[in-house]
Amino acid sequence: MKVTLVNPPYPQNVHSHPPFIPLGIAYLGAVAEREGHEVNVIDCQAERLDYTTFGQKISQVNPDIVGVTATTLLYNSAKKIITTAKEAHPNAVTMLGGSHASFWDENALKECPSLDVVVRREGEMTFLELLGKIKNKQSFNGVLGSTFRASDGTIIRNLDRPFIEKLDELPFPAYHLLPLDAFHRMGKTIFPLTTSRGCVYWCDFCSTVRMFGRGYRMRSPRNVVDEMEKLYNTYGESQFTFYDDAFTVNQEHVVKLCEELKARKLNVNWDCETRVDMISRDLLQTMRDAGCMAVWFGVESGSQAILGKMNKKIKLDQTKEAFKMARQVGLMTIASTVIGFPGETEETAWETIRFIKKLNPDDIGFYVATPYPGTPMYEEVKQKGWLRITDFDKYDTATPTFETPWMSMDKIREIRYKAHQQFYLRPSYVLRMMLRGGTYGISAVKTSGAYLLRTLHMKTW
Repeated sequence: MKVTLVNPPYPQNVHSHPPFIPLGIAYLGAVAEREGHEVNVIDCQAERLDYTTFGQKISQVNPDIVGVTATTLLYNSAKKIITTAKEAHPNAVTMLGGSHASFWDENALKECPSLDVVVRREGEMTFLELLGKIKNKQSFNGVLGSTFRASDGTIIRNLDRPFIEKLDELPFPAYHLLPLDAFHRMGKTIFPLTTSRGCVYWCDFCSTVRMFGRGYRMRSPRNVVDEMEKLYNTYGESQFTFYDDAFTVNQEHVVKLCEELKARKLNVNWDCETRVDMISRDLLQTMRDAGCMAVWFGVESGSQAILGKMNKKIKLDQTKEAFKMARQVGLMTIASTVIGFPGETEETAWETIRFIKKLNPDDIGFYVATPYPGTPMYEEVKQKGWLRITDFDKYDTATPTFETPWMSMDKIREIRYKAHQQFYLRPSYVLRMMLRGGTYGISAVKTSGAYLLRTLHMKTW
């Protein structure tokens, strides 16, 4: 079968990042190629394609299947891509996967007549089974993890598919299918990896854990380092980022991974994301000795009351200790926070900003609480009538989409703006990051410069 996988473009005028390597597409491409299918990828973000130029490009290939991925922010864009693809190739089977479609499957099929089937949650095995059904001209009835439109127009939702337990059996992502030059920035291409899928926690704002399940499934350390070594030898790149939601859930596993890296004398650098209650000083030192440069910590809030509402299950003292230990062993720290969660007040938001100031991380992410379908936060916001914006093009974690009796959208927007402005415009911070240099230092200084140009009229700390 001829398969075209597509990463849709961002909507216009939204808060977005430079293109990231689409790890999910690379995995789908790898499993499809392993089964003998012919795969190509169109990454609209990396290739700077709009709907017109995508249409020109898709018309130059002759796919049997067009598979499109989408987060909530990319959902409307994905529908347009699918419609364009179907117009160019009426006989091609169109598929939609990713986090948004997993919880919006029946709606997606109703809203997009050009869409044939939705792949829910973890997609590799469902995708392969669907390819086999298409090749053999068989019905999608019974294909676990899929929702599809039958020939009479009826929408059929098959049962969920069990999660993949033996992750080592998956092939390494097919990066050769991607326009890798487009991801090369500041002299590096930073490759993403995962060591696990799933999370043992269930934070109310997170759709990812509901996408990959509450069970924590791990690749073997040897398998992970095999992939890193292959990327190092193939592309000559030595910097990686781990996409695990909580990298250190199993600390023994992390230690073995670090030992494997050191045993092979693989001279690489990497960063990861984890929880503040799942680390120790010894573990952080082991990670640092094995090439870890930075850790993203899920701080989320500086208010213990708001942390409780989020179902985060951490204490502020644990956060303080985590940042202290990371600094002691020489790791960079990034604090990820959420502003405007239901129950947030202006005072608790400023508690968070003051708390971040005391933590003094090397970088921050102040994200607006965004009610993604599939999360308890979405259900609460919708049920209580707080939702104000239903256009998913605005769900970019920088734009408020709901307001509560305690916080207006204008106030959330104002506080987030001031939080970034005050953090990045501290002279001591700019000097510190200039002296640090490297990928993180240069990026931070550029961000500070951008805020300086935009916010000279505002007060700094």
